[in-house]
Amino acid sequence: MFRQPSPAVPVRSRHIGGPGRRILPGMVVLCLGLAACSSNDGGGASPGGSGTARSGGTLTVAVASKPLCLDPQNNSSNGNTAISRQLVSSLTDQDPATGKIMPWLASKFEASASATEFTFTLRAGATFSDGEPVDAAAVKANFDTIVKLGAVDAVAASYLSGYQGTTVVDSHTAKVTFSRPNAQFLQATSTAALGLLSPASLARTPDDRCQGRGLAGAGPFVLKDTVQGQEIRLTRRTDYAWGSPVWKHQGAAYLDGIDYKVVPESGVRVGSLLSSQVDAVIGIDARDEQRLASGSATELSRPVPGVTYNLTANTQRPLLADASVRKALTKGIDRATIVRTLLTDRYHPATSILTSSTPSYANLSADLAYDPSAARALLDAGGWQAGGDGIRTKDGKRLTLSLIYPGVDTASRNVLQLVQSQLNAIGVDAQLNGLPLNQLAPDQEAGRYDLLWFGLTRADPDVLSTVFSTTAKNRAHLPAGNPLDTLLAKQSETIDAAERTALVEQAQRQIVQQAYAIPVYEQAQSVAFTGRVLGVALDGSAQPAFFDAWLAN
Repeated sequence: MFRQPSPAVPVRSRHIGGPGRRILPGMVVLCLGLAACSSNDGGGASPGGSGTARSGGTLTVAVASKPLCLDPQNNSSNGNTAISRQLVSSLTDQDPATGKIMPWLASKFEASASATEFTFTLRAGATFSDGEPVDAAAVKANFDTIVKLGAVDAVAASYLSGYQGTTVVDSHTAKVTFSRPNAQFLQATSTAALGLLSPASLARTPDDRCQGRGLAGAGPFVLKDTVQGQEIRLTRRTDYAWGSPVWKHQGAAYLDGIDYKVVPESGVRVGSLLSSQVDAVIGIDARDEQRLASGSATELSRPVPGVTYNLTANTQRPLLADASVRKALTKGIDRATIVRTLLTDRYHPATSILTSSTPSYANLSADLAYDPSAARALLDAGGWQAGGDGIRTKDGKRLTLSLIYPGVDTASRNVLQLVQSQLNAIGVDAQLNGLPLNQLAPDQEAGRYDLLWFGLTRADPDVLSTVFSTTAKNRAHLPAGNPLDTLLAKQSETIDAAERTALVEQAQRQIVQQAYAIPVYEQAQSVAFTGRVLGVALDGSAQPAFFDAWLAN
């Protein structure tokens, strides 16, 4: 039978500030990038503390931005997923300590030897928050709808590449069939992107679902309301009884609810935590970690699997259609200095387009070595001559590139300002354009950029297909049928783990050596919380999990 590779994840849990500052010892694990310490239980939970877990209370969490879309099937933002993950359950789950795919809404699952048929037996009694049953017909409705909405969100749809349909064998058995082998599908069923929604929710418009109108999942929390885009309030499902075996307890969540407050500035988020105005913070800029050390807080971090933070080149733009320009950018960025100067030891310089612990990662650090002399030589050979202000020109055109990034992300802005300085030193004028999220998304889709700054989380190498395949996001705007397309298609259909790894390595080399994307650093997800918060965890995709969280007083 086809078997899915099993990545595992290191987690760092540390108490910061006050007497007895401690780092919990780590496990040596296989997969998710970035050396870090692991919690003793291996599952990414916060340090224990005394007493027995108790129910009650509302957890207040500060987040960086208002989610553009609360529908987990129709977004690709980690910030959105941090909230929407609480609303949905998935057919499977991925153990964060071992990477093993575990039953969840499906009590068991089977894959055919060819990885073209996947049969899920659903556990009895699970329901969506609108009362509809989680049955085989609902599974079919979800997958059929995701495929139809492919043009709206190619992330979830890319997980169903080659989808032929779902057969309702009986009310508790669904068989999903693909026209070709789909090596990544089991892992995909553990993600929030394939989290199940009720059939009534699926009948809503994409905008309704994004705004949370009629959004009914089978998760442990339910959307209560939103407040002028500044707060998102969730409440506990008291009848929830189908939790993942990865979690520490069964039944309903301990918390009465979760109140997410939008606090754009990292420094203000951390200040709110230290003054106990909020209980937890998701996303901490490196510059604010020292402030945490002065207070009594606990920080939990996990390396983020998937595509590194990078500058993806729009190869259809005139200046970046020239491979020598793209390659010069790769050689002109000093990744080690960026990490050493602006980040912390939770982050690593990129050594490939995949993070260093994503399954099938290949170490391409030699191709990403900082070499400004070689960068200048490439530009010289391409006919780009240095102007009076140091910026190169060719045929009367300046080597000026537009670089777009999320304007709310101050950590990225700091990194990109240093990248801008480094590129300026080789004669490239990178114009930084921090966009509001509601503008960034359409500009991404329309290709209104020379360089796009982003990373994408997923604990499977098929994340490369999502970003670079011409049938998915195609952020590099490559032509259909290009050699990378062929490699990505082959790896997604290859069952043998060794053969698939070899294909993924070739794909990484092509992306890096052709400079379709310029990797910069590996991201880490972190959440910090006050001493009254216990039982927080980070899941296999490095998203905060609050099912086992409880408040000590």
